[in-house]
Amino acid sequence: MDMPVIVNGRTYYRTAEVCQMVGISRNTLFRWLKGGILGKTIRRDRRQWRLFTEDQIGRLKTEVNHVSQE
Repeated sequence: MDMPVIVNGRTYYRTAEVCQMVGISRNTLFRWLKGGILGKTIRRDRRQWRLFTEDQIGRLKTEVNHVSQE
């Protein structure tokens, strides 16, 4: 696993780390991002890789556990 990135004292995680922590595939993460699950507040590093906060990871974990009623 990659190491988190620390910028101005705040910890960010990259896509691979987030997928592993949340238990979803990259395809699922990208589909959710395209659907706007985290809004438009995705940060990127100098290589334009996505960076996620612990709060955003928490929201993704909540979505994983969401059960819809039909």
